[in-house]
Amino acid sequence: MRCKVRLIWDSEARIWYTTSDDIPGLILHADSFDGLVERVMIAAPEMLDDNLNYIGPIQITFEAERIEESVVV
Repeated sequence: MRCKVRLIWDSEARIWYTTSDDIPGLILHADSFDGLVERVMIAAPEMLDDNLNYIGPIQITFEAERIEESVVV
């Protein structure tokens, strides 16, 4: 099974969080990008089993989005 997970940076809360149309119930956050990837890799199989009754190999594609603002002076 192939799944896509988006990792999005929230600059106000200073955390990364997930969204995924492919893995129902996958709602995670972490202080670091790598920490969130690790959490996804642990939680995704459980979420797929619990919510879709899927057991088997999983390939996860991560897409990251980080938007920062700056001021031109």
